[in-house]
Formats: sequence, structure tokens, C-alpha cells
Amino acid sequence: MIEITSIGQMEALVGQEIGTSDWLKIDQDMINAFATATGDHQWIHVDTARAAASAFGSTIVHGFFLLSLLPRLKSQLVEFKLGSMTINYGSEKVRFLAPVPVNSRVRLKTKLLKIEVAASGIKLFTKNNLELAGSTKDALVAETITLLKA
Repeated sequence: MIEITSIGQMEALVGQEIGTSDWLKIDQDMINAFATATGDHQWIHVDTARAAASAFGSTIVHGFFLLSLLPRLKSQLVEFKLGSMTINYGSEKVRFLAPVPVNSRVRLKTKLLKIEVAASGIKLFTKNNLELAGSTKDALVAETITLLKA
């Protein structure tokens, strides 16, 4: 894990990969909990019998569940020690590239694209690739913006 203590340290990381998270296995209980939290009970995610008979052969993970994993996995890569809080500011160019079957493992690779210092704080622009174990395709690619508040 990288500990960021200065703007200069962040500037030195621009254009570089800042790390790779551990693998995370996504099981049906996690999928069901996400469905309950969001109200998205689409059968391909929660109906194991019906999904088994589909082209996917099992339930698959919600795309927005995958996107919501980014802060969890990113916390394994970097810790910011120069602000009072870290806020998810936005996402750009989000793409769900491959279905993620239940019990799959995913991990995050993150690259720092740029930083912007403004009165509101420091904006970090990152490219995030959520790798899918056993696949040549990433499950998700998203550019996100994190705001560090003083």
C-alpha cells in the first residue's frame, strides 16, 4: 500500500500504476445483498435456477455492484494522509466489458492519470481496470474522480 502525504508525492505518481488489489470472490450472498440494497432483483442476478438455464449458465454480478467495489478495492492500494476526507466525486467512461459469473474472483488495477488542485480540494483522476480471474477481458473499466478535502 502506498501512503500519500504530499501533493508532490502524488504528482510523481501521475501516469503510473499505483497498485493491484487482492482477489475478491463474489458469491451469491453478496449478489443477493446488493439486489436487496438497490431493489434490482433482475432474474439473471438472483434466480439461480433460471440463470443456470440461460446462456450464462449461472447468475451474474450486477454491473453497478462491480462499480461499487472500486472504493473497497482501492483502499488496499493507497491511503491519503493529507486531507480530512476522501469523497467519490464522479465516474467517466464506465464500461462493463464481460459478464461476471457468481463465485468469480475480481481484482483492481489502478493508474493515476492526473491531479488537479482547486479551492474545493485535490481531484485525483484514475483509470480502474477490474480484472476477472481466468478471463482475457476485464470485467469493468472506469475512469473515476476522487476529491481529497483539506
